[in-house]
Amino acid sequence: MGTVGELCVSSFQTFLCPAVKPLEEAPVPDDLTPEEQQELENIRRRKQELLEDIQRLKNEIAEVTSEIENLGSTEERKNMQRNKQVAMGRKKFNMDPKKGIQFLIENDLLKNTSDDIAQFLYKGEGLNKTAIGDYLGERDDFNIKVLQAFVELHEFTDLNLVQALRQFLWSFRLPGEAQKIDRMMETFAQRYCHCNPGVFQSTDTCYILSFAIIMLNTSLHNPNVKDKPTVERFISMNRGINDGGDLPEDLLRNLYESIKNEPFKIPEDDGNDLTHTFFNPDREGWLLKLGGRVKTWKRRWFILTDNCLYYFEYTTDKEPRGIIPLENLSIKEVEDKKPNCFELFIPDSKDQVIKACKTEADGRVVEGNHTFYRISAPTAEEKEDWMKSIKAAISRDPFYEMLAARKKKVSSMKRH
Repeated sequence: MGTVGELCVSSFQTFLCPAVKPLEEAPVPDDLTPEEQQELENIRRRKQELLEDIQRLKNEIAEVTSEIENLGSTEERKNMQRNKQVAMGRKKFNMDPKKGIQFLIENDLLKNTSDDIAQFLYKGEGLNKTAIGDYLGERDDFNIKVLQAFVELHEFTDLNLVQALRQFLWSFRLPGEAQKIDRMMETFAQRYCHCNPGVFQSTDTCYILSFAIIMLNTSLHNPNVKDKPTVERFISMNRGINDGGDLPEDLLRNLYESIKNEPFKIPEDDGNDLTHTFFNPDREGWLLKLGGRVKTWKRRWFILTDNCLYYFEYTTDKEPRGIIPLENLSIKEVEDKKPNCFELFIPDSKDQVIKACKTEADGRVVEGNHTFYRISAPTAEEKEDWMKSIKAAISRDPFYEMLAARKKKVSSMKRH
């Protein structure tokens, strides 16, 4: 089984007839009347015109096959496909970090190394920062190596502790579990002391003071805390933490003033996270969806946005039960026992599974198993509105657009 481009090329080549060689012209018989001679000349001229038309058609088809081969092999084409898969991997990561990383590795978009995964999380493009924190906080040996590599990507040299904490705590959101926080802050303290030797007697000092600063931030800027600590109390709280000795008072005063003047910023999740994605959808509403393997109708809340169709079990759900990318799909009305039905399907392919994903009841993200999606709207008017909106959202690969235009052109030439 070849690529789409190879199959198209093969199809065009099969269409071509063998090379047509000009026939040797037979001599004109001497006994023909002038009218017969004229008719013979007309036949020969039409034959020559037909041969020229066939040659032009062959040249046109050869041009199409060449364009298909070139398009399929260009770096631009590969990069387009890679970018689409990376975008899908980010969405999967935001729903289930481990599944997202696994998807990216399986599709050769990430190397299965702690360094490569750490770089991916550190760049954080399109990633939910809560999901990053959850992944980094896992206690698996491999996740701990990723955490170490992730922290090493931060450069804390010549930064005071508050400045370093601002940078570190902006790159993800701290999880709620104490054990996860402990591992993360321990790794942070080791990195800070490595970048700034001599500031603290030990990593334990850095670790304790880091927590003291985080607690100070909460006490000073949480409106529910009425008793705001003074700088003197902050200095007193941190006596003896430097391997039994005291830290310089000027250092503690500077840290206190830094937090008092500017609280830590809690990172907002990236604009590509689910909350922002669904903030201003193209269309949303209740529809009935026919199951994939089990053919039962389920009521789902659908949201159309960003060239994808998302469906939820409840409107209050933060994560969708399924995601249907609309690229290269088609939509049509269908007859069913349920009224007002339409289908999403892959054109010219009956048995191919649509590339989509869904969330199982236990939280696992898996590939969808639909060869088509059949959906029922509450009314005929809503069916028309949904179909119109979905048609407008369906995106097409430029390859298919180019090929369709070329086929139309060749077909038009053939008719003439």
